[in-house]
Amino acid sequence: MTGVCPNQQIEAMIAAGQIHADTPVDPGQIQPASLDLRLGRVAYRVRASFLVGAGACVADRLAEFEMHRIDLSEGAVLEKGCVYLVPLVESLALPKGVTAVANAKSSTGRLDLLTRTIIDGGVEFDRIPAGYHGPLYAEICPRSFSVLVRPGMRLNQIRFRTGQAVLSDAELNTLHAASPLVDGPAVIQEGLGFSVDLNLPASDLVGYRAKPHTGVIDLGKIGFYDPHEYWEEVRTTKGRIILDPGAFYILVSREAVHIPPDYAAEMAPYLAMVGEFRVHYAGFFDPGFGHDAAGGAGSRGVLEVRCHEAPFVLEHAQVVGRLVYERMEMRPSQIYGAGIASNYQGQGLKLSKHFKV
Repeated sequence: MTGVCPNQQIEAMIAAGQIHADTPVDPGQIQPASLDLRLGRVAYRVRASFLVGAGACVADRLAEFEMHRIDLSEGAVLEKGCVYLVPLVESLALPKGVTAVANAKSSTGRLDLLTRTIIDGGVEFDRIPAGYHGPLYAEICPRSFSVLVRPGMRLNQIRFRTGQAVLSDAELNTLHAASPLVDGPAVIQEGLGFSVDLNLPASDLVGYRAKPHTGVIDLGKIGFYDPHEYWEEVRTTKGRIILDPGAFYILVSREAVHIPPDYAAEMAPYLAMVGEFRVHYAGFFDPGFGHDAAGGAGSRGVLEVRCHEAPFVLEHAQVVGRLVYERMEMRPSQIYGAGIASNYQGQGLKLSKHFKV
């Protein structure tokens, strides 16, 4: 069998010791197609981001790049613009044939927290090869806001797969014909293209831009912060905005996206030639996202956008990214939004869960 491992297989991997944690995995960490990873009790402030490299281990690199270490036990602030490395509670003993990929959780991406997973011998961020036995580490770089973290907080997540799971464009077209993946014409080219909405109905509010000088955000506080203290509203009646280099924006897709229960998806860049900006800091879409049976009827994709190099004019309906669909190895026993307290089912333009609505 090939495909992305669903929640019941993740539970079996935990029981078999292929996913290990000294503190038992909480059932709430297990998502329909991924596992939330927990921060450990110490953070290392390092001089720079790094990849470990083949044949090396993270501990060796830390000895070279560590500046100081921070005890997270009582909560500690990770400061904007700094790079930290945090050992994760979970470790892996993957069997042959099972690979893994990690990504930031949605709420992490919406706070502009650059969070990537590294491993011993790793030559890529967020990619874990088949048969890997060893620890996991989160590299965390707050870009817009300083954040208060504690042990056990979940900033990133991991997805497991066997074999080749990605759908071809022909398979995507067939799936869209049987169960529409977007609420309009499907742009299918190496995945399902999606565009930006800069003409929202009955409003000139099209997004938010992070303010440059704000207070700390405690990641444990939900629905607590006043958005106006951290975000500037982005408004337009012309169907276009100009992205400023280095600024961070929250925008929304024009399409209402649908992920059927037998599939998962991951956000990926569209084409570098369409503009020097990034839209996919947090990119996992679980089975059932936007699905009718889970109370979705299509959900917009929130875009976490950072512009590079030069100011860039972004136009309404411009294609800015793509969703790469993957088949599940089997249907999950739970799907996104169906009784599992999913935060972003049926969403439109929405900030992270830490802000008041």
